[in-house]
Formats: sequence, C-alpha cells, structure tokens
Amino acid sequence: MAGSQQVFGLHAVLAALRRRPVPVQTLWVDAGRRDARIREILEAARNARVPVERVDGEALDRLCPGERHQGVVAVCEAPEPATEADLPDLVARAGSPLLLVLDGVTDPHNLGACLRTADAAGVTAVIVPRDRAAGLTPVARKVASGAAESVPFVQVTNLARTLDQLKEAGVWVVGTSDDAPQDLYQADLKGPLALVLGAEGQGMRRLTRERCDLLVHIPMQGTVESLNVSVATGVCLFEAMRQRRG
Repeated sequence: MAGSQQVFGLHAVLAALRRRPVPVQTLWVDAGRRDARIREILEAARNARVPVERVDGEALDRLCPGERHQGVVAVCEAPEPATEADLPDLVARAGSPLLLVLDGVTDPHNLGACLRTADAAGVTAVIVPRDRAAGLTPVARKVASGAAESVPFVQVTNLARTLDQLKEAGVWVVGTSDDAPQDLYQADLKGPLALVLGAEGQGMRRLTRERCDLLVHIPMQGTVESLNVSVATGVCLFEAMRQRRG
C-alpha cells in the first residue's frame, strides 16, 4: 500500500493507536486471541475510530513474514521524519537539550533499542544521517516498544554540518571511541549536550569524529573489546541523566 507502513507488536501498535502521531488506517487482530492485552488494543482502536479486521494467525504471518507480530498489525500512514530544519526549534524548546546522535547504525533492531533507551532517559531528539543508516522501519518501531511515537526522530542530509550547527547553538558534542583518552565518568555531561555513537566495528566516521568537542570511552573490566551500540547508548545516556539530575 503506497504511502503506508505496517506497525506490529503489542507495545508499538498500542502506542500508534493512543498517541496517533500519524493516522492508523486499519487494525488487523488475530481472531484467536481474547486476552486482556488484545482487549486493551481493541478499546484503543474503538476510541480512535479505527476499523478492525479479525483474521487468523496465518494471515498475520503473511502480512509480516518472519516477524513476531504478537497477534496485531496496524496499517498506518508512513511517518515523515523531522529534518535539520526542525532541529533549532527542538533545541530551543528544550532549554538544555539532551540529544542522541547515531552515526551509521544500519540495524533496525539496534535503532529500535536505542529509541527505547532514549525515551527512558528523556532524550530531546534522536538524530541520524539520511543515507547509510536505519530509518523508522516496522522492525525498528516494534523494538522501540512505543518510543518511536514519543521521541522526535530527525534524519539529516549532512551529519557533520548538523553537528557544526548544534555547536553554534551552544550544544556540547561528546563522541564515544574505544581509543579516547578520557573516561566517560570523568566527563562533564551537564548542560546542552549531544552524545554521538558510531556503528559497531566501524565507529564514527572521520568527519563526525572531527566535529566532537570531546571524545570519551566506556571503561571495560572484562575481556570483550566493545559493547553493542544499543547497550553503549544506555550506559552513556544514563550517566548523562545521573549527572544532570544531580
């Protein structure tokens, strides 16, 4: 369906129905499920005046091949991500913004997990490059468990230029790198802040790295060399939240 996107999974569908950043056109529900979670989703659909189709589980499997839909699939208008033109207003309204910048994260599961953590940490917006990076796919939205509907998602055409603009607006840009000399827990993460994390293996691109005001590393005690980007995001964001609350 042109201009539409499937959203599946209990949390993601319920968030789409309740928050409705984009209209839900149709809800498909497994006819064999009658549990409390499904009743909650059906009530949200009635409140939003969304038509419901009761189908068998195999029909949902065909709609979402290879994915765990959990018995619900919503067909929504495909969301339009924010752009660099929207960033100045987001930063100004936040006062002291906390921004998450993901450079080259291509796995939608990782993006969804980062969005979920960003929501929990009170992030102002998640910023990603438009090219060679994951977008708000159905998989990312399911893994985000509703956070894709609550955290502004900004796709920019030139990430290095966007970081320059953030710095001009008074935002301190802190990047993560395994070879950084400074420990994350030694860094001052209070005030307007953009935390930059790169893709696993490759890390940040050179131009992104050069735009950072400070590079930090997460101290590691064991034998593994690095963390999954979504785990590293959680460590960094919650350290920033701890400092900012204190």
